[in-house]
Amino acid sequence: MTRAQRKQDHINYALSTGQQRKTGFDEVAFVHQSLPNIAVDEVHLQSEIGELTWSSPIFINAMTGGGGESTTKINQELSILSRETGLAIAVGSQMSALKDPAERKTYEVVRKHNPDGMIFGNLGSEATVQQARDAVEMIRADALQIHLNVIQELTMPEGDRDFQGALERIQNIAENLSVPVIVKETGFGISKEAAESLSDSTISAIDIGGFGGTNFSKIENQRRKRMLDFFDEWGIPTAVSIAESYAVSDKPILASGGIQNSLDIVKSLGLGASAVGMAGVILKQLLETGLNDTIEEVNQIHTDIQFLMCALGCRRIDDLHKVPMVLSGHIYHWLETRGLNPRGYSNRCM
Repeated sequence: MTRAQRKQDHINYALSTGQQRKTGFDEVAFVHQSLPNIAVDEVHLQSEIGELTWSSPIFINAMTGGGGESTTKINQELSILSRETGLAIAVGSQMSALKDPAERKTYEVVRKHNPDGMIFGNLGSEATVQQARDAVEMIRADALQIHLNVIQELTMPEGDRDFQGALERIQNIAENLSVPVIVKETGFGISKEAAESLSDSTISAIDIGGFGGTNFSKIENQRRKRMLDFFDEWGIPTAVSIAESYAVSDKPILASGGIQNSLDIVKSLGLGASAVGMAGVILKQLLETGLNDTIEEVNQIHTDIQFLMCALGCRRIDDLHKVPMVLSGHIYHWLETRGLNPRGYSNRCM
């Protein structure tokens, strides 16, 4: 099977397997503030991740590219969506274009239709420094995502089986690249141990890519003769992974993994994220309702976020890191047994 065929399979299976809603956000609640002392027009949605700044707390997370005309069209429309709504956007893994120059256009289309936007390149942790430089040059990327996808690779019939030296390669890329490096998981969550290791490197941010959204184990299992279904429920729920990483890391935390709506976004920011990536929900809406309706929906989500932040008395994204939240159920138990003090969220104050 070619890489292009595999990319198209991923899109089809992602849509058919859907979002699992096992993120943990339903066990997170804000404490209502009756005296927020703020007006909606005082709320600012600008995101700041180190030297990176864009006008929304949302970014379109890596989805596709390298799958011929079908992925070119998807990336073109996602690029226009990002341009019209102020979202940053990440492309899918560019390794296919580095190995087959004919696939470059499936990624280059993003910069073509959003010449001034915030765009992230994407490669796996097996990449070399030169490949990282080539990926950045291909789309004039403002940052480079390095993705961690151990479970996907193990489940993938033709996947990698050797994961030695990943942290050293990431560090080497971060030290020798001209743009910031963001390390991201692909749907199974970053633990506090991984976050601590990454914090000792010179990367710029951690995208926790938590469990509960698109499940790449289920996707790859659809392509296997003998399913490895023990990986289908493997991972750290998104809400838990945000809290684990935020508790131990001095790097900005980006949240992604099954985030479906404006309340999930604001809960992610409240748990400690500085920006939020969305992928599956946006792709589904784009393919089902078209570009114009998706632009309208994203603009409405921005309004919803402003309303939620106003209700909590928050003028800036960072203010959400101080609002009191109550954690319950499985997420509370997980963080408590991991020694991460879930009660601390309940006693925060502006």
